[in-house]
Amino acid sequence: MTIMSSREFNQDTAHAKRAAKNGPVIITDRGKPSHVLMSMEEYERLGKKPRSLADAIADDRPEADFDWEPPRLEGPFFKIPELD
Repeated sequence: MTIMSSREFNQDTAHAKRAAKNGPVIITDRGKPSHVLMSMEEYERLGKKPRSLADAIADDRPEADFDWEPPRLEGPFFKIPELD
């Protein structure tokens, strides 16, 4: 991540654009972050609709499509305490 002052950004925008290809460029105003410059590719990636957990771990390969039945567990799974 690159950090530039507003003055540096105004004097060398080409440098900021090159740096944005490698990651976000934070532009500061009086020492405080005020803007972020990023590539269009990164911006579009951030704008995508979030995926569900199921979509994130899904495997689209044809060989990953198979039926599976987990074994059925028989209880009891815990002991009920005897109270006197």
